[in-house]
Order: sequence, then C-alpha cells, then structure tokens
Amino acid sequence: MDADFDEFLHVPARLAIVALLAPASWTDFRFLREAIGTSDSALSKQLSALAAQGYVELRKEKGLGVRRTVARLTSQGRTAFRRHAAALERIAAAARASGPADVEG
Repeated sequence: MDADFDEFLHVPARLAIVALLAPASWTDFRFLREAIGTSDSALSKQLSALAAQGYVELRKEKGLGVRRTVARLTSQGRTAFRRHAAALERIAAAARASGPADVEG
C-alpha cells in the first residue's frame, strides 16, 4: 500500500467531507449535510472525528438570532487530504498501467 494512503481519511463520509472543504474557507454545516446527503447526527459524528484527528476546525456562530456550525480544513487536514488524493491517483495509475488481468475461463 502507498505510504501516503490515509486509512482514517479513506472512510467515504470523511473523504467526501474533506473533498468539499478543500476548495473552501468556512463551510456551513447545512451545506455539507445536503451535499453529502446524510443526517445531522451522522455528519456531526464524522466532523467530530475529523476534528479530534486535527483535520477539521469547527466553530459555532450566532448571527441574526440563528446559531450555525461552520467547518474548515486545518493545515494538517489539507496536507493529509492532498497526500491521500495523490496516493489514490498513484494506485489508480498503477492499476491502469498493468492492464486487465488474464482470466482463464
């Protein structure tokens, strides 16, 4: 396995979250929930796990009487995502280069 492959980050929900956060600054919880198509509790659980790992920073904001949660990648999270994405690209490139396996029927 590629040394940059991040088992923690490879969980599909976590990978989707960091991919959405990568091009953005602070991102609204509701946007993430709708983009990923998950429940509040499932998203909250994954964001908490990413925050505990140091990959995501969470902040609660209050404006116009409404509280909202926003998230962003930390520099550690951004680096981990870039490394993991590069590892996935190398794995895919190696699979393409090897061609289809000979299968005897």
